[in-house]
Amino acid sequence: MPFPKLFTDNNGGILTPYINQECNELKNYLKLEGYEAAKKALAMPAEQVIDEVTRSNLRGLGGAGFPAGRKWSFIPKDSPKPKYLVINADESEPGTCKDKYVILGAAHVLLEGIIIAARAINAHTCYIYIRGEYVEPAQIMQSAIDEAYEAKILGKNVLGTDYALDVYIHRGAGAYICGEETALLESLEGKRGWPRMKPPFPAIEGLFRSPTIVNNVETIAYVPMIMNKGWEWFAKLGTERNGGYRFYSISGHVNRPGVYELPVGTTLRTMLYDYAGGIRGGKKLKAVIPGGSSSPPLRPEEIDVKMDFDSLAAIGSMLGSAGIIAMDEDTCLLDMLMVTTRFYHHESCGQCTPCREGTGWMDKILNRMLRGGGRLEDVNNMPDIANGIMGNTICPLGDAAAMPVLGYFKKFREEFESHAKTGKCHTGEFTSWKPAGKG
Repeated sequence: MPFPKLFTDNNGGILTPYINQECNELKNYLKLEGYEAAKKALAMPAEQVIDEVTRSNLRGLGGAGFPAGRKWSFIPKDSPKPKYLVINADESEPGTCKDKYVILGAAHVLLEGIIIAARAINAHTCYIYIRGEYVEPAQIMQSAIDEAYEAKILGKNVLGTDYALDVYIHRGAGAYICGEETALLESLEGKRGWPRMKPPFPAIEGLFRSPTIVNNVETIAYVPMIMNKGWEWFAKLGTERNGGYRFYSISGHVNRPGVYELPVGTTLRTMLYDYAGGIRGGKKLKAVIPGGSSSPPLRPEEIDVKMDFDSLAAIGSMLGSAGIIAMDEDTCLLDMLMVTTRFYHHESCGQCTPCREGTGWMDKILNRMLRGGGRLEDVNNMPDIANGIMGNTICPLGDAAAMPVLGYFKKFREEFESHAKTGKCHTGEFTSWKPAGKG
């Protein structure tokens, strides 16, 4: 399967030019004034670097959306323990494939962001946790690290200063749960990837029980541009509380699927119809997932929403990893939800009873409904089970499994009732019926 193409708007995006000019190689990045932002940051007080990033409104782009600069400020300055920076490259949210682009085409941009972030929190060691399936990205990232050491950009005297920084790659084993920051830290320590109870939060007690900041690849890759052009420039590109651009992975039944770098706050309708070319075959849009498989779906009349964290939260969904999945009028939403639920059941680590048992229970009910054995009480039982998982687990995987169920049954209840009443699947405008499993 070919890798999705990268697109941007008429302004050219922020990271796209670096990716297109192959800034995974040092010689190419230096031609674009690479590492000038790091030199600037190394000459500034750490507090000033944190302030620049905070005022830019850069938020965590792995899914949580927490303000990046504010997160850095939580590292205790008087702690005698070593501080660590960990880059989360365990990209595994279904429908999301953006971090891979940054690593493949702009590995040195990421490395420069790492230097700036590490300097801001006074860390001298950084680990990049890359998911196991990303073989080529891991090789390219290691090649960039080797180039940086040889050029004395990393090591004992970063860019000719007395600041020291070592960067290591750690390969994951492909478990979805290891994208959760505390499970990632457990895995990095060589243990089973089980999430930890919070608090304490990683900024206080993270890797090896020391203060640690875990940031996503895309988040850190935007930091050099903020340092070069200033926080005002980045903040003005987005919405009031969401600065800059970001990557949106658009897949499903659209004419032009791909990864799009667009200003935060671009409407979902603009993305689907102006950039992604509309719904395939001229069909109607039935539903759309705006932020990866864990986000509640939206109905067609909701796609004028701005694609930022706050606007989507206001209508009961979330931006998450910005993995947009469009579904046309022929899509069986019961089938779609069962695939989603089965994924979370399979990926549950089993540590929390509500998640371990609840995801399996939901999977069994949906599978039975899809086979024609649905009961009317299923339509009420499914949200009840999801609510029993929601908020009752150590990590967000339980919520990630529950939210789609709650969303589908709230906004498309009539379709699930039809399945339960008739034992059959319907398509489009409820005019054509076919046996369950073939919708």
